[in-house]
Amino acid sequence: MARPPLIPEQRRQEILRHLQHAHVLSYRQLTELLSVSHMTIRRDIIALEKQGSVEATPGGAKIVTRLLREPDRTEKAVTDQAGKAAMARAAAGMVADSMTIYLDAGTTIQAVRPFLDEARDLTVVSNDLATVTDFIDHPGVDLICVGGRVETANRSTSGRLATLALRELSLDIAFLSSSSWDVRHGVTTPVEAKIDVKRAALAAATTSVLVAGSAKFGRFARYRALRLDEIHKIITDDRLDDEAAAEIIAAGPHLIRVSTDAT
Repeated sequence: MARPPLIPEQRRQEILRHLQHAHVLSYRQLTELLSVSHMTIRRDIIALEKQGSVEATPGGAKIVTRLLREPDRTEKAVTDQAGKAAMARAAAGMVADSMTIYLDAGTTIQAVRPFLDEARDLTVVSNDLATVTDFIDHPGVDLICVGGRVETANRSTSGRLATLALRELSLDIAFLSSSSWDVRHGVTTPVEAKIDVKRAALAAATTSVLVAGSAKFGRFARYRALRLDEIHKIITDDRLDDEAAAEIIAAGPHLIRVSTDAT
């Protein structure tokens, strides 16, 4: 049976996967790898370039390893929805009733909400305004919104006030997010105000879990927030290759690669 054609988002994730290995590929190589037209590949490269994931070159594209800015929330919301749901399901599976958990800012961790419908006596702490809104009507959740300076583009809070609030809490699990992570640089961010918030959540938690897609692996930004060996577990998708997985495991964290077909 022939493989069904990929939808645009799946195809773009495949482009990123190939570029992570080769770093630079021509349009011809990409059309052959994905069995689609030249114009389809060009449209995909334009979309990925707007997200800041790739850079168009004469006749092709190359992967962008240095993250200069955080993608806008609206850009993140439409990216790799199946992968996010699969990772979110795995994260929710670690949560038990009566826990206190931290949900870091980002659409991947926000996707945990539907998988916690049955949770009871759960305390949810978050600096993500969209995530807080999603939990407002949950009858089994005591909700704590971490204050601080509002980052309007990402609908989250950061800075000293957010950090001080987290230092006063005791968390069972901190679910952390990142738009860029790798073995050498760890979890990085182009936004300095996010560093202390992530470090405060890490310090307050018994268990720390990074939830980040493989498309973000191999990228790095100006500021390092966390080393990988400081994190207990990492949840990512099964598009992360075996070589990268081995490097991550050697660095210390327990790695969980979830199937994007699991949803």
